Amino acid sequence: MKDSRNTPVLAIDGGGTRCRFALQTAEKRVVAETGSANVSTDFDGSVLRLQDGIAALAGMAETRVEALYHLPAFVGLAGATGTAEVERLMSALPLKNVCYADDRRPALRGALGQNDGFVAHCGTGSFFASQMGGKERFGGGWGATLGDEASAQWVGRKALTQLLRQVDGFASASALVQDLMTHFQNADNVVEFARTAKPIDFGTLAPQVTAHAESGDTVALKILQSGADHIATDLGHMGWTPGLTICLTGGIGPQYAPFLPEGMKTDLTEPLGQPLDGAIALAREMEMTHGHC
Repeated sequence: MKDSRNTPVLAIDGGGTRCRFALQTAEKRVVAETGSANVSTDFDGSVLRLQDGIAALAGMAETRVEALYHLPAFVGLAGATGTAEVERLMSALPLKNVCYADDRRPALRGALGQNDGFVAHCGTGSFFASQMGGKERFGGGWGATLGDEASAQWVGRKALTQLLRQVDGFASASALVQDLMTHFQNADNVVEFARTAKPIDFGTLAPQVTAHAESGDTVALKILQSGADHIATDLGHMGWTPGLTICLTGGIGPQYAPFLPEGMKTDLTEPLGQPLDGAIALAREMEMTHGHC
């Protein structure tokens, strides 16, 4: 039986913050990176970044870009949640032996490998997932308008909501709110920012919230506790019970660890790898099954 580890594969992990590309061979891994890739909110821009990333990867690997088009490829992208987006990607990109999926699958595989457990992935967006007995289950990840609870963009939105509530006299001031007001100057600027801001723009405010939480700011603590409550509740609905591994992944995910229930804290485990590692593993499996996803 052929050892798939000897066959080069192409792996792509694209999210709301960045898109990473890997050419994995038996000897080495070559990695390139471009900006965000969410095909539901910016299809054309995402395709351009995918094309640029593949071209950059070929240059770094000192090979022709056309050679990469024929490799077994797993492409996990934010927003690739239905057949319409996948069909558009198949038409827009010249990859010949490819599986397109949303970015949840490589994140889950990267964090857990083939082990049982649960993942709360909170980056620019968010989702929750489990892997039990080789079966995957996903929840959340419905985007900024209808979901993505506990994500960085969700945290940024919550912070601005609290700022406006303080302006109205409905909430007490705090250092976090004061810093945000200093930045935006007035409520009108906050509203104008929110009118055109993308999820990644809201997400840039999240580090201020986590920093103020470390200083004991009551508003920041309340926001992070609310996010942790979403994680605890939704993982419970998905079947988590004490003794089962939980990985907090994504840029803001680990920040929720102190706010989870005590029983969950004891089961927190560092992820085995990154989403790109998961995409490589899935590309390997795809090669073994002749491209069927």
